Amino acid sequence: MKNTIKKYRVSIIMVLVLVLMNVFIPSKGQQATDITMNNVYEMIKIIPPIFILLGLLDVWVPREKMIKYMGDSSGIVGVLIAFLLGSAAAGPLYAAFPIAGTLLKKGASFYNVLIFIGAWSTTKIPLLLFEASSLGWKFTLIRLGLDIIGIWMIAGITYKTLNEKDRQKIYKISEEM
Repeated sequence: MKNTIKKYRVSIIMVLVLVLMNVFIPSKGQQATDITMNNVYEMIKIIPPIFILLGLLDVWVPREKMIKYMGDSSGIVGVLIAFLLGSAAAGPLYAAFPIAGTLLKKGASFYNVLIFIGAWSTTKIPLLLFEASSLGWKFTLIRLGLDIIGIWMIAGITYKTLNEKDRQKIYKISEEM
């Protein structure tokens, strides 16, 4: 019980804050509760399909294939696959992290997972198409090019900043998921 409380202490504190706000500042408390419930509802709509996809990824893709195509020695092929997976994904960024953990668990390289997260956050294909129709292809292609350079640089800097011990710690956490 003590570990559960410790694990969820931030959530418990936030619920207490909402309760106190509803008692002492009812108008703001109700507004904060409504926003919180809308966010919870949105997450409930998105999280189950993500976990179903994670289960399928875990069962359908053998670890050897993941290592071959996205592992440390996959080279440019792994980077392209990571980029395409991230760009084709749908959903908010927080949905990318469980998938990234599964990719790490299956043997994808840390660098490729960083590329995947970067692509998920900035280069979604449906949004690119909407952007092109609203702002024009020239703007969209310039932004996409800058995004690709930025993703590559951020992934490289992050990879080099973390030492092997830190990366192994991240792999260990993904194994425990």
